[in-house]
Amino acid sequence: MTDTAQGTSRRYGTRPTMKDVAARAGVGLKTVSRVVNGEPGVTPDTERRVQEAITALGFRRNDSARILRKGRTASIGLVLEDLADPFYGPLSRAVEEVARDHGALLINGSSAEDPDREQELVLALCARRVDGLVVIPAGDDHRYLEPEIAAGIATVFVDRPAGRIDADVVLSDSFGGAQEAVAHLIAHGHRRIGFIGDQPRIHTAKERLRGYRTAMAAAGLPVDESWVTLGSTAPEHVRAAATAMLDGPEPVTALFAGNNRVTVTAVRVLRERPRPVALVGFDDFELADLVRPAITVVAQDAARLGRTAAGLLFRRLDGIDEPPRRVEIPTRLIARGSGEIRP
Repeated sequence: MTDTAQGTSRRYGTRPTMKDVAARAGVGLKTVSRVVNGEPGVTPDTERRVQEAITALGFRRNDSARILRKGRTASIGLVLEDLADPFYGPLSRAVEEVARDHGALLINGSSAEDPDREQELVLALCARRVDGLVVIPAGDDHRYLEPEIAAGIATVFVDRPAGRIDADVVLSDSFGGAQEAVAHLIAHGHRRIGFIGDQPRIHTAKERLRGYRTAMAAAGLPVDESWVTLGSTAPEHVRAAATAMLDGPEPVTALFAGNNRVTVTAVRVLRERPRPVALVGFDDFELADLVRPAITVVAQDAARLGRTAAGLLFRRLDGIDEPPRRVEIPTRLIARGSGEIRP
């Protein structure tokens, strides 16, 4: 592309080189290299001419070759499920802060919950020679990463474990959090409790369902399978599932929502009902404390997840050799009102 509006020609995608600086300043390439790298052996007048040429051309030193000579690129990759999901904001920020403390740049991307896209993105980051990866997996088979890990790319999984390989993983206590949420509803008099969760292949969805069933069994309560739905968290699917549970022959008196997307749709559905229905959601979300009733949630510490995962990654990059670690971060039940409504 050429810009001639101001009488200048600019070709985007190309950058000035040290050779361009040398030609403009009328000096040799080695002299420019000395100035750029702060080395001695250059007269003040020559250094001034080189600096003027650098400023005029907008030259920036290319650190790639210098960094690669050290065997590291000072960059890490972060693969998320969905960049738009508010849960991943504090997680991503925490990883970035740890990377910055270690002088590394963070490159992130979204898998959109597609295993093929996850693999494509991960391998693209590896091809760009990132030093390590933090991955929230969409797939359940990560053997494609074995050659990369063997080649020295440190890898830590977050929120869900890797599939079919041994690797570091940092998780929230999805099982324990779900069990506590359902026990909380039972303690407030509910016996018919519905659960709406994410896709059944997802580790967190399976763990939260397991926590739901465990809490019901511990209270001696049967589970009608019409009270359980796993699948898409699209609003139309969640709405249909919640409506079926609330209008069925054995209508539920409370809902346990498996993640923040489910909870938001459930709030909209329950606002249309003639009678109040109890609700506890897994994951906190913005404005949950401002709706009426305010929403009782099982809160995850997303920032701690990201900070812990990034810390593990840099331990590996610093040469710590130990068996793969599994770190589980506790959740916290926040009672705000919706989970305390009695049948």
